[in-house]
Amino acid sequence: MNTPSDEKAEPPQGGSDASSRTMALWFASMPALFVVFWSTGFIAGKLGLASAAPFTILLFRFVIVVVLLTIVALVMRAPWPRRQDLLTIAIGGIFVHAGYLGATFAAISVGVEAGVSSLMAGLQPLLTAVLAAPLLGERTTGRQWAGLLIGLAGTGLVVWNKLGLGLGTPLGMFFAFMSAVFITGGTLWQKKFGGQMDLRTGSVVQFAASALVTLPLAAMEDFRHTWTPELIISLAWLCVMLSVGTVTLLFILIRRGAAATVASLFFLVPPTTALMAYFLFHETLGPPAFVGMALVVIAVAMVTWKSK
Repeated sequence: MNTPSDEKAEPPQGGSDASSRTMALWFASMPALFVVFWSTGFIAGKLGLASAAPFTILLFRFVIVVVLLTIVALVMRAPWPRRQDLLTIAIGGIFVHAGYLGATFAAISVGVEAGVSSLMAGLQPLLTAVLAAPLLGERTTGRQWAGLLIGLAGTGLVVWNKLGLGLGTPLGMFFAFMSAVFITGGTLWQKKFGGQMDLRTGSVVQFAASALVTLPLAAMEDFRHTWTPELIISLAWLCVMLSVGTVTLLFILIRRGAAATVASLFFLVPPTTALMAYFLFHETLGPPAFVGMALVVIAVAMVTWKSK
């Protein structure tokens, strides 16, 4: 027989179960949301670079995000990092923000197409898998290695037609390659040292450090910019949806999964970017691109699948 206290306890349990299902659904959707929003960064970046120099727009972006996140942290009374942890947190942010974004924007600004820049993101999972073993002690299986290689091949097919159109200068391709190096370093650093960082206040430190690194580079550009509707729209999207929302998703995914597994999601960025460019800029997608997309999906499944 149930007691009155037992009967009163049932609704909270039902509510708890519903809350657990909601959280499980939210976590399950995180990878897809991350890929879509991360891919928009190449489109929004290209839009903004028509009205501002690369490091100038990044400086504006970092300063705006620092202000936004500081307000959020103060309102939510989030704990601030200890003084001895500031340098460690800042280094991770410099890799992910100043390094990766700076190299990407610099590549696009000297003629490398957004699609070709996104192709370089396909190198990041391979670099992460190679370095995760010695640095993090993570084991990469044969199936995962095969998936990583298939994903790289699929990524190349997706933007194959772009390679002859938007390679730009050797300097531009160097910048594009360095973007993969920086995001790889940032992913590994965040996985190893950023697990205890509060995502609100820690991100303030990381974006502030990135702004300090970017400031002299923007000064070398004479802070060149013109306030156009395109620049304002680009900054609004890059600051709120990318720097706050999507980067937070990335760090949550890094905490919840192995570095190589999270990195495999970057294989989905080039085909997603190509699809966006198709609808926004009417760029043609040939049969090789669709084959490449299928290979990328297979590759991500091979890398992320976990046997029970």
